[in-house]
Amino acid sequence: MNVMLDTTEMRVPRRSSTTDDPLDILEFAIASFRHGGAALATLVEIRGGAARALGAHVAVAANGSFCGYVSGGCVEAAVAAEAIAAMAEGRDRAVVYGNGSPFFDIVLPCGGGITVAIHVLRDVKALEGVISEVRHRRPAALGYCQNSETVECMEPSSRARWMCGRFETVYRPRTRIVVSGHGAEALVVARIAEAAGHDVTVVGNGEACDGRYPAIDPFTAIALLHHDLDAEERILRRALRSKAFYIGALGSTHTHRKRVECLRRAGFSKAEIDRIKAPIGLFGPTRDTTSLALSVLADVAASRLATYA
Repeated sequence: MNVMLDTTEMRVPRRSSTTDDPLDILEFAIASFRHGGAALATLVEIRGGAARALGAHVAVAANGSFCGYVSGGCVEAAVAAEAIAAMAEGRDRAVVYGNGSPFFDIVLPCGGGITVAIHVLRDVKALEGVISEVRHRRPAALGYCQNSETVECMEPSSRARWMCGRFETVYRPRTRIVVSGHGAEALVVARIAEAAGHDVTVVGNGEACDGRYPAIDPFTAIALLHHDLDAEERILRRALRSKAFYIGALGSTHTHRKRVECLRRAGFSKAEIDRIKAPIGLFGPTRDTTSLALSVLADVAASRLATYA
């Protein structure tokens, strides 16, 4: 069913949120659809440089409010205006900005060009399916077929891409960080990680408060912040048997050599032991808790980018 809007309902585009979290954007699209109509704009092509990755979204409500980014902020209002026009027409469209665009007055600072596909939502089942999968910490993809003007929830590939006439946007669960430690380092890492929007669990001395460890999946990072190798032993062994994408441990190079020897005697292979980033962090050495926390979280972010880019 085509969505047709009275042009008197059209509004001037206005940003309603600064979020760039993909699930927040999909939820905004669903809510907007249920309150008058919505469109989902997706970055489907990049020529040269770009501020956002393929698959980035802008969700636009029929009343003109929008959220999300497909650039550094320079074309989103124009995208929203195109989406409002597409909803009034009841048809999808693709728009080019920057290099190769007919809109000479809209220039991308990076000097490149982008193509944005605008899909007028006819239902939101596919979006709900993606959200459900990711909320259950399973990756998912949204497949957009330009010819049929439809979207579907599907098994994800390794990255956003065009495949057989369909653009696939990939969504992955947010980073879960398991912080093991009972000192100031653990508390500050946990606090800053929560502020960054990560799911955070703190276990003291490798022990969960309720006797149960948090689930460790491929989107989990484990930070061991102990000054005693015995305190980290239990959770470190559990981490090495898991699919966590990052395992980091506090301590000097000398301390890590002792850690390695203990793990070898316990039967862990070189490949398993080499998964440990020690000393933990992207930069160092650090002498205060805030610098350590920033170093750890930067290392986690870099590792996730390398693993799932």
